[in-house]
Amino acid sequence: MENPYFQLTLDFNRGRLRALLSSGQAVVAHRLAIMSKDGDWILREDREALEHTLQTLARRGAKYRFGAPLDMRWLAGGWSAHLEFRTPELRVRTDFVTRPPRISPETLSQMWSDAEASGDAVIALEPLAAIKLTNREKDFAVVGELARQMIDPRWQLRFSRSARDLIDLAISHPQVFAEVTHERPLLAQVHLGREVLEEALDRERRQLMRTNEERLARYVSAAEDWARAWPQIQREVEELPLLEAHEIVKSKAENLLPFDPLGGSAK
Repeated sequence: MENPYFQLTLDFNRGRLRALLSSGQAVVAHRLAIMSKDGDWILREDREALEHTLQTLARRGAKYRFGAPLDMRWLAGGWSAHLEFRTPELRVRTDFVTRPPRISPETLSQMWSDAEASGDAVIALEPLAAIKLTNREKDFAVVGELARQMIDPRWQLRFSRSARDLIDLAISHPQVFAEVTHERPLLAQVHLGREVLEEALDRERRQLMRTNEERLARYVSAAEDWARAWPQIQREVEELPLLEAHEIVKSKAENLLPFDPLGGSAK
């Protein structure tokens, strides 16, 4: 069966690059997984890109799931919008952001420039690894495999989850290792051996997971009123065409969902 998320990426980008395939489906596109249950995209933060995306989903009969409206005011604050539609074979779940976590504005701008130059609408290994530093254990194994696919040893040193790989990199690229060590504190422990380094990797993983949990908790707290209201709002719009439902969801959210829970930083 054709991957519907790959086809959607083509449709979102018809006539103009608007959407970069991200997260699990990007891992699939990089041939490091066979499948992923939903689709994630980074959208350009402009009106035309969002309108085109909504219209593309409307033609497929998409409905909103719980999340923020697909609107620049919320997406600019780091929220994600969630929609879904059904085909005869499956339920297609779609998630959208414009400012993904752990990606700096400079990196995001470079991602769009690189995609324009290459014509590739799948995010590259390096930003994908940063995005996958979540609070889910399984994502760290993915990050480790992504690091092994990277060509530049600098990026391998930044993201590797293997003590053995890091030791080998330190030996084979000593100058690069010295340059990168200040960016990742655990690299200073490479010379202490594999067992110590594995313990440091485990501590680093737990800290990264806690950091993401704390970030998500702020969004959950900010969405409490929206979550209480959502079941009634969903009933109100579930039989409406998407573009009409979108206007109602957006209007309701203006009074219940703050635009920017992190006060200007969605990282």
